[in-house]
Amino acid sequence: MVDNVVDRGGLSGVELVSVGRSTQLRSWDLPQEVGDETAIKGEEWPQITDQELLVPLMLLEEAALAPPGGSAASCVCDACNCLEINILMIQLQILTDKADHLQNSLSNNHNHQEKEICAAEVPHFLWECQPFFNHLESTVRSNTFCSALPLEINTKLLYSSQQLSEQLKQLVLSYASHNLLCLDETAVNSVSHFCIGQFQLGQLRVSTFLYCRMTPYLAHVDTGLYKCMRWKVDRLTDEKQQLKNKDQEWESEEEEEEEEEQAAGSVGDSEYYFLCCEYNLNTHENEHCNVMKTWSIGQWVQVLPDPNTEDIYDWIICEVPQGSYKSLVLLGSDEPSSVSATESLLLLL
Repeated sequence: MVDNVVDRGGLSGVELVSVGRSTQLRSWDLPQEVGDETAIKGEEWPQITDQELLVPLMLLEEAALAPPGGSAASCVCDACNCLEINILMIQLQILTDKADHLQNSLSNNHNHQEKEICAAEVPHFLWECQPFFNHLESTVRSNTFCSALPLEINTKLLYSSQQLSEQLKQLVLSYASHNLLCLDETAVNSVSHFCIGQFQLGQLRVSTFLYCRMTPYLAHVDTGLYKCMRWKVDRLTDEKQQLKNKDQEWESEEEEEEEEEQAAGSVGDSEYYFLCCEYNLNTHENEHCNVMKTWSIGQWVQVLPDPNTEDIYDWIICEVPQGSYKSLVLLGSDEPSSVSATESLLLLL
């Protein structure tokens, strides 16, 4: 039986304990910083590294797949589904607590230098969250999973992922409001957007990015459009070279780069889609003007440099590529969630 992970403002840890012939998962609370040797409220806390946090999960996998007491498992796929959900929820709790810790560090610290140290951790933390987003999206949307998860569970998992992405967006905005992070996407150190998941459907590999605030569609040209989400859609041409299956999501960065180089020839055309907002003035007979928002999903159409050019210097001398917006579907005046927007895109693909 898996106990609930308790949240008291710090990171949560888990350990497996043997009770008779069964294996149980027990939780404890860690101090605000993993590995901090400081006692909290007179209690000594275990010193645990990020790598050690993965060990209980591997042990949990072995325990979950083995029926207690030697009895036969009724359904291996059901056990896999339960294990998958438990792992995702534990990881979600850890990431949520870390985001809360970074948010509280900004609010409680009055030393500017300490705030800058915390701000430097935010981009790295966003990168740390990507494997979780990838894993969750692949679990929910991939057709290669042992057994399709029920619709209700899929919805809850996607909603949990959306909550974390919104929490991360607010975290970045909080630090940016103190001039500790840059949201200008043309800057080298920009944190204007971050990845919230990658998954593969057949010959399509979809990567989703969330902008922390409404960003002009073109950096140096006012089009009246503001982008809030971006999708990169790779059309894969060689199944043997396809990447990002569930077993590869947790590999090291070096291994991923090597595999991407080996499979570079397997990716065909890449297309870019955006969730955009356009402001329109609605004038009534009484001469009152209301600003209305219109949300839509559209495709990036390359203009400069010429997408058909074979001259590499055209790309070298072009500081900022220019493109037009091809609207594909109107979503109305209400801002869609990241989940519903992605679902709308998949219907187009």
